[in-house]
Amino acid sequence: MHNKIDFRIEEMPDGQKIYLTGSLNVKTSGEIWEEILNTLTVSAQKLTIDASQLTYCDMSGVALLITLQSFARQYDQKCDIFGLTPEMQRLYNRFANLSSLDPISQKKDHIPFIEKTGRYSCHVFQTFIHNLYEHIVFIGEMTVSFVHAIRHPSNIRWKQVFIVAEKAGVNALPIVCLIGFLMGLILAFQSVIPMSKFGAEIFVADLIGLSMIRELGPLMTAIVLAGRTGSAFAAELGAMKVNEEIDALTTMGLEPMNFLVIIRVMAALIVTPILTIYANLISVMGGAIPIISMGYPIVTYYNGVVKAVDYIDFISGLFKSVFFGLLVASAGCKCGLQTKTGAGAVGESTTRAVVNSIILIVMCDGIFSVIFYYLGI
Repeated sequence: MHNKIDFRIEEMPDGQKIYLTGSLNVKTSGEIWEEILNTLTVSAQKLTIDASQLTYCDMSGVALLITLQSFARQYDQKCDIFGLTPEMQRLYNRFANLSSLDPISQKKDHIPFIEKTGRYSCHVFQTFIHNLYEHIVFIGEMTVSFVHAIRHPSNIRWKQVFIVAEKAGVNALPIVCLIGFLMGLILAFQSVIPMSKFGAEIFVADLIGLSMIRELGPLMTAIVLAGRTGSAFAAELGAMKVNEEIDALTTMGLEPMNFLVIIRVMAALIVTPILTIYANLISVMGGAIPIISMGYPIVTYYNGVVKAVDYIDFISGLFKSVFFGLLVASAGCKCGLQTKTGAGAVGESTTRAVVNSIILIVMCDGIFSVIFYYLGI
């Protein structure tokens, strides 16, 4: 049924004429599509299509007719199509004037490079502002739920909080310590060589103590958690969203913000300062290796660190780490809850969570640096 098509091209004094006979459907139109286009000549003045012998024509057949019409238009030829039945004519008329279905003559307008750059920059800026607005709204909703949970601690699922804290904190301790040790070691090695030319290598202790405890310790810990914990939060909630488990919780009267997000945020707020303390200690220990290798006693390095770093530096680093943990957890949960459907939706949410976390961490760190500068801290 509807499985045969024949065509014949006849040379006319004013051009070419195509005779179509049989059924023009999704199977047969594909069989003759390329053959017809290769047979047509570009020097003809007119292209005529006789469809009076067609017994059937579907969307694929209409696409072929539009392609032939587009071919004629491309080479400035007149194109006439006649013989279509009323049903075929109505189907053809629905799509004949749509330029988006004109596969040959449709050409992209040339856009200047400056305009392309401006459009892309505008798109990036709008996306950034939109994501920042969504994150601020999410943090506001989360803060309301968090305050309510603090006022009613009996409603908090503390067992789940400690389970999440173990996965996010205890299991992340080795990698955080490794990164902290290598950061202190590398920073000390890179600074001790030029400072030794001036006999000031002992001041590496001041450099390591201040830079790691005030800045790099909390920052590197937060970035490690963004790649490890924030992505895990996004993947967990994203999988629940794809499997419609979050919709099921909402149907049962359980608010996802209170039931899923708050426990993860509280776990992140608990473990991030603790991991930051470990990272600070390990990084200071790593920075001692170059000093000891140059013949200085460990007590000299220890006294230099203690003299350079006071409790204000230590507390300021921990204060920042609390906000970093809040940003990592909120970004991961927000991207997880906003996961769309599809095979790659969870992966996209995970990637977006890590990127958003790192951007927000750096922005927050810059804001704290300006605030501490004007406060004289």
